[in-house]
Amino acid sequence: MTLSLFDQFLSPVMFWIPLVAIAITLPWILFPGPTTRWVNNRSLTSQNWLLSQATSQIFLPINTPGHKWALLLSSLLIFLITMNTAGLLPYTFTPTSQLSINMGLAGALWMGVVILGMRTQPTHSLGHLLPEGAPALLTPILVIIETISLFIRPIALGVRLTANLTAGHLLIQLTSTATLVLLTIMPLTAIATGTLLFLLALLEAAVALIQAYVFVLLLSLYLQENV
Repeated sequence: MTLSLFDQFLSPVMFWIPLVAIAITLPWILFPGPTTRWVNNRSLTSQNWLLSQATSQIFLPINTPGHKWALLLSSLLIFLITMNTAGLLPYTFTPTSQLSINMGLAGALWMGVVILGMRTQPTHSLGHLLPEGAPALLTPILVIIETISLFIRPIALGVRLTANLTAGHLLIQLTSTATLVLLTIMPLTAIATGTLLFLLALLEAAVALIQAYVFVLLLSLYLQENV
């Protein structure tokens, strides 16, 4: 039971070829492309409005030099939302439930933000390792603690996204399995469990959107400290 429960998080393979790349690239076909018309269609207008609203909220506390990252973070937001929500469909695979993919995204972007801060303003970036007004005796300990917390940031980003998506998928699978088992034995209980399953699906859809937004928002906060 334990092995079959976690089989949904295994990377699907067909003819010894991992299908993660297809799972990552295929949903992008669903997004509408730019047109030469003067008036956009409803799908493209809705997409542009949602993207502009999310981008304005993310870059609200960041100064002007940090706005150069708007295209990258906006693309990352769309990518995470697509991957998170696509995994809720039947017979699909969620690439962002894999810790390796999330750690790769978080580690690369975090390292880029840190290198940017060290190149543009090294004094300001290193100043975050020592809080202002700290006692001299506690300086070595505080520097060590802040350094550890700095290197934990990409791990926290990747693990947070993986854990939230994995927990939601496990709850949905457990509830759906219980619904199918109780359907012939206890129909009334199965109806209640099915209602709970529907509510869990709605909650997981909201979690998929929120976790993508939190991932990009935390990266923008890290960017704010280094630009």
